[in-house]
Amino acid sequence: MWGLVRLLLAWLGGWGCMGRLAAPARAWAGSRGGPGPALLRTRRSWVWNQFFVIEEYAGPEPVLIGKLHSDVDRGEGRTKYLLTGEGAGTVFVIDEATGNIHVTKSLDREEKAQYVLLAQAVDRASNRPLEPPSEFIIKVQDINDNPPIFPLGPYHATVPEMSNVGTSVIQVTAHDADDPSYGNSAKLVYTVLDGLPFFSVDPQTGVVRTAIPNMDRETQEEFLVVIQAKDMGGHMGGLSGSTTVTVTLSDVNDNPPKFPQSLYQFSVVETAGPGTLVGRLRAQDPDLGDNALMAYSILDGEGAEVFSISTDTQGRDGLLTVRKPLDFETCRSYSFRVEATNTLIDPAYLRRGPFKDVASVRVAVQDAPEPPAFTQAAYHLVVPENKSPGTLVGQVSATDLDSPASPIRYSILPHSDLERCFSIEPEDGTIRTAVSLDREAHVWHNLTVLATELDSSAQASRVQVAIQTLDENDNAPQLAEPYDTFVCDSAAPGQLIQVIRALDRDEAGNSSRVSLQGPVGPDANFTVRDNRDGSASLLLPSRPALPRQAPYMVPIELWDWGQPALSSTATVTVSMCRCRPDGSVASCWPEAQLSPTGLSTGALLAIITCVGTLLALVVLFVALRRQKQEALMVLEEEDVRENIITYDDEGGGEEDTEAFDISALQNPDGAVDLTILIL
Repeated sequence: MWGLVRLLLAWLGGWGCMGRLAAPARAWAGSRGGPGPALLRTRRSWVWNQFFVIEEYAGPEPVLIGKLHSDVDRGEGRTKYLLTGEGAGTVFVIDEATGNIHVTKSLDREEKAQYVLLAQAVDRASNRPLEPPSEFIIKVQDINDNPPIFPLGPYHATVPEMSNVGTSVIQVTAHDADDPSYGNSAKLVYTVLDGLPFFSVDPQTGVVRTAIPNMDRETQEEFLVVIQAKDMGGHMGGLSGSTTVTVTLSDVNDNPPKFPQSLYQFSVVETAGPGTLVGRLRAQDPDLGDNALMAYSILDGEGAEVFSISTDTQGRDGLLTVRKPLDFETCRSYSFRVEATNTLIDPAYLRRGPFKDVASVRVAVQDAPEPPAFTQAAYHLVVPENKSPGTLVGQVSATDLDSPASPIRYSILPHSDLERCFSIEPEDGTIRTAVSLDREAHVWHNLTVLATELDSSAQASRVQVAIQTLDENDNAPQLAEPYDTFVCDSAAPGQLIQVIRALDRDEAGNSSRVSLQGPVGPDANFTVRDNRDGSASLLLPSRPALPRQAPYMVPIELWDWGQPALSSTATVTVSMCRCRPDGSVASCWPEAQLSPTGLSTGALLAIITCVGTLLALVVLFVALRRQKQEALMVLEEEDVRENIITYDDEGGGEEDTEAFDISALQNPDGAVDLTILIL
């Protein structure tokens, strides 16, 4: 019987029950302690292995997948088979009498690959276990029911243009949910459906590579490649899935710049200043980004010094600008060559060069109305001081460049000559003095001269004229300051009293030296020594001057060495004072008493005046205050209610209304003559 069961399970696709014959019934009973000999067996009654069920298989009725049978079952209907575990009673059912196991619905291996169940044979009447329970597995056998999918698709990739054959672009990966360990259901092969002959794919790894050389981005920038993954090793009947790969060719510098025309012509007005834009040049470069950046330069020709060219902020256009002032009358056109060069050159593509191009440029200068042009950018003229009005200073000259024969009128702008010191001839630009000039008042005079075309007042130009006043020796030297000094009556002969300095307002060229001289002779009270540097030393002579109350007035003569020489006389005041042993002044004679430290007489008078004014103000304030106090005292004396009146009569109480007349207090005016003596 066991051989029949084994054949049945093999026909169903697996070894459902690997049973071994059980012991006689009495052996099972003896093992429970019943009567009869107890025969013990060393092996179990059955051993379960596993069942297989094909996924997605379904029929009109539950499908038999295996049969359970125990040696204890004698076919008498006393044995009942039980099934528990995963899917028992829902997915899998068992015939309690026969042990047949059926699957009730279609299974999907990708949802659950196997089920673990527990089988047991029990007595139908008492539910007493006839065999220990055994665990077994029902595996869902895979079929090729899942196509490959690309979870990361669609793909986007970039590869440089002009790449070599076999350059890796991207790797695509497909996944198959079928069992990779069973058959070829999950064995994938990659192929290119669309994108040939530009790209290929490795059948095993899915790596996409370039298939042809020199793919040019400027010809075609983007490619759409369709990749297919097929299971069953790519054989007939296999399932397949596909994805797209968008391949973009990135740019490389493989194209040199090219001017679209060989000659460029521009025009510019002659009044255009430096930096004025003349025109734009653009060399065409089909490359992108930094690969299309260019630098422009002027190679040769007569315009290299007059014009300049630079690259705009985008690095594409050449900006031609004026470098130096233009003049239609001097040169009416310029011709030169301009070169455009790529700034970034890839050595790998030098064979496709040279990466530069040259074009010719012609610039025509247009005539424009111009203001008169002075012969000099600025003028420097000189005139001596003290000259009579009308003295010639100099001349300025301007020309009409458009019409040299046109007359020009000249004028001085009023704000540049506020004192009207100069005049100008309107016809020829001659400048003359209008007043006598003094160098000590103004050394420089800065004029602005205006030149205007006679037939067009709008065309005018200006020029600066600096006029320097030359010095003449017209100022006699003077003392630098008033000198009022003193000398101690105990001073030794030859002692220095004061250093006297001279001042000459003339320029150093006319009075480079000033001499000073004092009184000479044996009767001179003081000695003046010329220091030959514009100063002199006032000294006490060997025979000192006699002390006296009046100060000494020392005459000083000053003269310069100009042509002609000028001189003047000044006086130095010297007072005699009594000094302490340390040299400080103790007292001086009246005129010098308050000025031992060098205070002048004017300063002393000012101090005395201020002190007198303050004293007068104080006296006036005291007088006003005293007058105010006296007025207050008069008012206090007139107030009768402040007087105290006493009397010696004894009052009679509340009924005494005749003792004293209270009206005297209520009417002070009537009580002025009232007098009560206190006894």
